[in-house]
Amino acid sequence: MTRPQAPRLPFPIPLLQLGALALAVVAGGVAAQTASASATALVFAPAYAPADSVIAANAHLLTQGIPEIPKTLADDVARYTDFRGHAFVDWHPLKREMLVSHRPAGGNINQLFRLSAPADGKLGVLQALTDAADPVNRASYEPKHGGYIVFERANGGDEVGQLYRLDMGASSARRPAVPVQLTPANERHVMVNWLHAGGQLIYVSVPLDRTAASGSRAEVTSTFWRVDPLSAEPLKTRRKLAELPGGGWAGAQVSWDDRQLVLTRSISANESQIWLMDLADGKMRQILPNASGNGDRNAAAEKASYLSAGFSRDNKFLWLSGDRFGEFRELLRLDLARGDLQRVSADLPWDVSGISFTQDGRRLAALFNVEGRHELRLYDTATAKPLPLPALPAGNITSAHYAVRGDELAFGVNNAQGPGQVFSIQRDGSVQAWTQSYAPPGVDTRLFPEQQIIRWKSFDGRAISGLMTLPPADKFKGRRPVLISIHGGPESQASVGFLNRNNYFVMEQGVALIQPNVRGSSGFGKTFLALDNGFKREDSVKDIGALLDWVAQQPGLDASRVMIMGGSYGGYMTLASATHYADRIVGAVDVVGISNFVTFLTNTESYRRDLRRVEYGDEREPAMRAHLQEISPLTHAERITKPLFVVQGKNDPRVPYTEAEQIVAKVRSQGTPVWYLRADNEGHGFARKENQDYQFYALILFLRETLLKPAAP
Repeated sequence: MTRPQAPRLPFPIPLLQLGALALAVVAGGVAAQTASASATALVFAPAYAPADSVIAANAHLLTQGIPEIPKTLADDVARYTDFRGHAFVDWHPLKREMLVSHRPAGGNINQLFRLSAPADGKLGVLQALTDAADPVNRASYEPKHGGYIVFERANGGDEVGQLYRLDMGASSARRPAVPVQLTPANERHVMVNWLHAGGQLIYVSVPLDRTAASGSRAEVTSTFWRVDPLSAEPLKTRRKLAELPGGGWAGAQVSWDDRQLVLTRSISANESQIWLMDLADGKMRQILPNASGNGDRNAAAEKASYLSAGFSRDNKFLWLSGDRFGEFRELLRLDLARGDLQRVSADLPWDVSGISFTQDGRRLAALFNVEGRHELRLYDTATAKPLPLPALPAGNITSAHYAVRGDELAFGVNNAQGPGQVFSIQRDGSVQAWTQSYAPPGVDTRLFPEQQIIRWKSFDGRAISGLMTLPPADKFKGRRPVLISIHGGPESQASVGFLNRNNYFVMEQGVALIQPNVRGSSGFGKTFLALDNGFKREDSVKDIGALLDWVAQQPGLDASRVMIMGGSYGGYMTLASATHYADRIVGAVDVVGISNFVTFLTNTESYRRDLRRVEYGDEREPAMRAHLQEISPLTHAERITKPLFVVQGKNDPRVPYTEAEQIVAKVRSQGTPVWYLRADNEGHGFARKENQDYQFYALILFLRETLLKPAAP
């Protein structure tokens, strides 16, 4: 059966929520280890609590320019710092139980749990399987008997994933088993899939810049391996299947006869290829785009973006998603012998975002991204016709996976009133809850408002949209201050769902939260996705300028109190907005953001670099290099005249910490107040609660000193 885990793209694009961003750094830089006297002089200086009543930064955090955090503040907002949900990971192959990822009570990070089936009107029972210092979010049962699992885990947010075997029989309610590492530590490894016969796992490895003689690589390869996780010496007994050029390869599904592996090769966000690997000799054959014709009656030779989903039970067809026929990723079925592509969901003008099959291959479940809300559809694979669905819990369907045994479908739900919960649709069509999300005492999440879609016209007349969450009107009167939170990617999307800690700003501070989907965001068609590429980069910044115009026209919003924040690419957008619209904002919060495109492209991990060059431009070309320098916020740092808060991590392989430290140094040197927070045990977004908490407290202080001050008369 097709394992219920989607292939991992070589350039993961998370939807970056500011309250959960991790900080990390890869390249060397000019990091100041302690705050300088000049930096201290730039700190806002309100009279806060005495030293014995403050929250000290933990040993992994470097703070510069950040005032002391009063304990009274931490106590006051504590009820907004401990929302906890569950995410589906995998089904057991024989039993009605599953793996989930969850941060336990009192825990600091997500760990892996075994979840028993609900019984006697009660929810499933959790049993902890991992308890290390780093999070675990991805794992898979051995597919025949489920006697052990293999999971991925990195160290300190560095994304250098390693694979581990965990024997289920050795775990107990009191103590998890000790995992066995299967992979060498000097490379990055990603699980691909299991052979259906069981006992053999395929994974892919890519080298790291830190293992290169010069600290950087001109060329990168992706090596696919086949290993028996039960082997006493997995490094000696593993077998190399193929070594492929570039870092854009993602392995996916294995054919039912265990003879072929389908792979996706990503060229850019708008272009990918589908290949088949012969598992006996490693030979490769490209099947999409089909340049040779091969009876291709519908011109599948044209470039498009494809993602494979799985083989039909007789191995004659490959199911996939792709935008070959229009703006959106449709559900498609490829005849492997003839090369014909059948359009299955042509009637739905939205992207397919996930596909899962029943064990017998007769049904599939697909998620469709409908303006940032993922909806579930079921299909009969023989007829390619939709099937009826029972009534589902309200919210954003975050995942859907059929069980290995039977045809029970597990799905996750996230909505404005709570983080992730896991449900299932049983054989008789009834819906059963497996987990319940947790909210701290004192918070009634039922009162949290829904996000609403807003639209505005940009400089070129194009319609841009976003999500807006308004504070309760019965509690807050008058024009409301505005916090604009820009997602990362850039090919990501602001989606409806739980706002987590950001609910504090809406519910307790009366802030209107806007999450724009500027050009270049996914979910709105392939043309929209490419509107910010290369020389068009600053057109997306102009979309923020148009949003500021829209805010000024709204009677309930205060255009004199607007703050910009964002993470990763959203951090670049934040810094760029701070240089272009300094007179229209009160401050900016940049989290793991790009400050200079040339230094970013030079220092990001090499296995990502070529894919990023397609998006941002190739800095080796003189004209593009000059353009990238010109539009970089660092080049115009003197225009950043409003207070700036920069958050960064030391182990980030995507946006090296030097991107943060160079903008901090330059903006600070001109006298603009700068707060800087860096963690040495995080990556591209905070994963640890203790670090998230400190960032949240500091952000509250920053907003109080800027956005939440009364408007000038």
